[in-house]
Amino acid sequence: MCGIVGLHLRDPDLYPRLGRLMASMLDGVVERGPDSAGVAVYGDTRRVPEGHAAVSVLLPPDADPSGLGTQVTAAGDTTIIAAPIGVDDLVARVTTAFPTATVVGSGEDLAVYKGTGHPAALATTYDVAGASGWQALAHTRMATESAVTPEGCHPFSVGPDQCLVHNGSFSNHATIRRELEREGVRFDSENDSEVGARFVASRLAQGEDLEKALLALRETFDGFYTLLVTSAQGFAVVRDPIACKPAVIAETDAWVAMASEFRALTGLPGIDSARLYEPEPGKVYAWTR
Repeated sequence: MCGIVGLHLRDPDLYPRLGRLMASMLDGVVERGPDSAGVAVYGDTRRVPEGHAAVSVLLPPDADPSGLGTQVTAAGDTTIIAAPIGVDDLVARVTTAFPTATVVGSGEDLAVYKGTGHPAALATTYDVAGASGWQALAHTRMATESAVTPEGCHPFSVGPDQCLVHNGSFSNHATIRRELEREGVRFDSENDSEVGARFVASRLAQGEDLEKALLALRETFDGFYTLLVTSAQGFAVVRDPIACKPAVIAETDAWVAMASEFRALTGLPGIDSARLYEPEPGKVYAWTR
């Protein structure tokens, strides 16, 4: 049992409120996942200044990343390094300097925070409420498939400006992991959700959009799951064909939101007049900017 929340803003007037809205949503799913929490924010120029790329990384103890970028922000287990260079060049700079580090997010618009501990405390550590931007997601984890470590936390961000969060379990993840490894894909954890993220990233790299990538996942993966996937273009949700794991979507002209429980949505502006519905089994729901 894990908790998922996501918010895609259509109204730019709400961009300064993204963090406060997400903090409220995250609070609504704390009880679903007390082990750890992760947050991804798109468009927060505090962490990713315009014209910069950013890398979110779990650094080894006593590492000094101050010379790697023009802006370095530590937030619990995660350090975000930003520099006015390309994403691939910045990732290479960080991993060359710290070969044992784990990159947990990268892109031109994305800041990722991951760590173990109580989600309410981590939200303060990450300063979620202080964020601005146009899209965000968060996950609270109750571990079932792998150890409670920062590497095993969600979201899994394994492609530029891409994230995936997952409630459920994939029963055939080991087989798909081996297939991806034969194709040269490397993994950072034993978490089954990372297999889903690597699969989706490989499809996006081949030119598919989020909807097509998730339709391919639905046809390939067995198990019970609700997934929320984000990219620089938008936001998508899919549940398995049996739809065992909970999800609710709310839409207004100003925003689209998804959560594991309705109570996480109650603080959103205009929720009283929002269109509310439960996503149908096996159907992909996608929104773009």
